Amino acid sequence: MYKTLLQTNMQKAIKLARTSGYDLPVGCFILDSNDNIIAQATNEVQKNNNVTNHAEMLAINKATKKLNTKYLNNCKMYVTLEPCPMCAWAIILARIDTVYFGAYDSNYGAFLSKYDLRKSINSKLKVYGGICEDDCISLIKDYFKNLRD
Repeated sequence: MYKTLLQTNMQKAIKLARTSGYDLPVGCFILDSNDNIIAQATNEVQKNNNVTNHAEMLAINKATKKLNTKYLNNCKMYVTLEPCPMCAWAIILARIDTVYFGAYDSNYGAFLSKYDLRKSINSKLKVYGGICEDDCISLIKDYFKNLRD
């Protein structure tokens, strides 16, 4: 049951990622403590010419506005790619409870691959990776293949 819920939610993030247009296909959404989606976003770096417009950053901004708070206690994040250091710090500072991601990022992953920024400040953030990993990796590979073609 639990595994099916994780996969269903990651499939929602994958579907969202496919709408990212010319940007790297990363989809992200945040659930509140009642498991309602309160924010969702895709990468908009190319679209807005802004290197900080990662899906996680945009989703955090939307969620804090919706809840009218700077902290997202008891919230969960689903994202198709392991967060980079910029996004990881924002997730930690926003006090998100749990992050579920799809593809590991051996170059920039800041929770389980290249780094684990949680160790720097003894964060209680829970992180689970590799959910629907093959589908999430395919998103990224297809994106770069299309760029080369």
